[in-house]
Amino acid sequence: MPQQDSLAGSLPRHVAIVMDGNGRWAQKRWLPRVAGHKQGVEALRRVVKACLERRIAVLTVFAFSSENWNRPVEEVSSLMDLLVLALSREVPSLGDNGVRLHFPGDRQGLSKRVVQGLLAAESDTAHNDKLVLNVCFNYGGRWDMAQAARKLAAQGLEITEESLNGQMALAHVPDPDLLIRTGGELRISNFLLWQTAYTELVFTECLWPDFGPAELDSALQEYANRERRFGQTSEQIAQVEPLLAVGGDRHA
Repeated sequence: MPQQDSLAGSLPRHVAIVMDGNGRWAQKRWLPRVAGHKQGVEALRRVVKACLERRIAVLTVFAFSSENWNRPVEEVSSLMDLLVLALSREVPSLGDNGVRLHFPGDRQGLSKRVVQGLLAAESDTAHNDKLVLNVCFNYGGRWDMAQAARKLAAQGLEITEESLNGQMALAHVPDPDLLIRTGGELRISNFLLWQTAYTELVFTECLWPDFGPAELDSALQEYANRERRFGQTSEQIAQVEPLLAVGGDRHA
């Protein structure tokens, strides 16, 4: 666990993660890439547990991007099978621990079996309120903005920042406070392009299958050490913080 005294009041409400490095983790061990994806599921289980313990309200992970269809057919097929298997194994436990599941993304092109599994998982956990877990599947940030604009246009509504935000795939949660990318790459790869306008970014060399509570705590500590100004000056933030300490919410 992180130093709770030093992080008290500084923990993000919403953590997003680009779970990168599964394939490289497997290749380093002379294993098929699917073995890395299976270990990635284990890493996600550890991180969900850690977020519950730290009372983080929302965790959003990038599980399958709209660009991942370009990977070898065998790998894509294995990922789909792994998703179905993970849903059957993990959803009951997640539900028992108060996790509410959402699967933001484009469901066109997914098999009927996969779509039914996603809908059942969302329905079975809809009453939970300890942690919202968004598993972005067949998701892309550009797709998200385009689909939101299409919805507004179809209704004949004006496209504004507020109206567009209300139609985004993650409209049910606040924007991420912290985005972590594992695997050493220094980009966000079409993930949450709209929602991360003011998100703090942390990049780590750690490959996703090796990521756990200690690595999460390191990112949380880095987040706690940053000053989030949202366009204001440091002096303005310093004037507001005493008021927030009395009972406000810095991230509102």
